[in-house]
Amino acid sequence: MDNLGNWRHICVDAQRMFSEDTPWHVPWMSRVLPQLQDLSERHAARTIFTRFIPPSRPDEAVGSWHDYYRKWWMMTGEHLPQELLGLAPSLQALVPPARTFDKVTYSPWVDGRLFLMLRRMGVDTVVITGGETDVCVLATVLGAIDLGFRVLMLSDAVCSGADETHDAAVDLLGERFSVQLKLHKTEEFLSAVPV
Repeated sequence: MDNLGNWRHICVDAQRMFSEDTPWHVPWMSRVLPQLQDLSERHAARTIFTRFIPPSRPDEAVGSWHDYYRKWWMMTGEHLPQELLGLAPSLQALVPPARTFDKVTYSPWVDGRLFLMLRRMGVDTVVITGGETDVCVLATVLGAIDLGFRVLMLSDAVCSGADETHDAAVDLLGERFSVQLKLHKTEEFLSAVPV
């Protein structure tokens, strides 16, 4: 593995509302949690956990998000227990020194806060894990590429609720973006990066 430069780990939406019994439950989350835990524990100070935060009510959402939350009304703040917005407990225990970053869209890049924070720190490489591969992970990866970051995605540390689109997203990213993105396994990455 080449020199990583100044890197940060972005763990996408490893929240209780995706790992527990909700309409947005992602069964695979439990399979990738050991990899998320291992990387985040070893490099807690370099880890940023994004959290997807729905509005309190559907009518607070704008544009097509309004229709989205009319469908998923039970996942809005007035219905969803607030503790389910939190990270999986084993990951929450790492904050701090790990940090959280709240977002209201699939992509964490939309409002510019995360980009500015990473640029101020001189970060040039992001390592991406979490869920879902074909939604928020995909948006995170594509945004990072657009912003000029070198991107590594750990293919055994991302998950989805749909096997077919997970596989398609991994294939798409690995093949079409191979100059700007590298796929690695978690153990391969950890063995190449000193603690």
